[in-house]
Amino acid sequence: MFSVNFQSSVIVRSYVLALTLLVLAGCSPVDERKESHTASSHNNDEVLTIYKDPNCGCCEKWIEHLSAQGLQSDVINQTNMGVIKQKYGVATRYRSCHTALSLQGYVFEGHVPAKFINQFLTEKPIDALGLAVPAMPVGSLGMEVGDKFMPYHILLLKADGSHEIYAEINQYQEQF
Repeated sequence: MFSVNFQSSVIVRSYVLALTLLVLAGCSPVDERKESHTASSHNNDEVLTIYKDPNCGCCEKWIEHLSAQGLQSDVINQTNMGVIKQKYGVATRYRSCHTALSLQGYVFEGHVPAKFINQFLTEKPIDALGLAVPAMPVGSLGMEVGDKFMPYHILLLKADGSHEIYAEINQYQEQF
């Protein structure tokens, strides 16, 4: 019993530390260098404005995924991500490493698969702020580590600050 509680405690502390480091990483000066990524083989008029740290490799991998799935993006490198997240209403508990905005003003926080961004933009749920994949789940798009995968939820963020589960991802293939 002690080992289970101890393991759970270590996991929770590790998660909290990782999340804290992500938040703190966003507390440095602004650096707004802009890059452009375009879709290669799909027709889609949607262009996402993506704010990311200029040194983040997982963000680049996620952007490549979006492009391969037909979503265009304008990338703004910004070292003070906390300011962006606060400006667009992303509560601390929903934050990840990058924040994307649709032309309609919807927010896509973290490693949300293009499949679900497109679905959301088609549905346009009432009173929705956007979608989020909090933290950085191993195996989410851009966070691939060999064949490791951690099931995760895509959250529907509501304008009133609440959320509900939009999609449950239990296997890597469900992201496409």
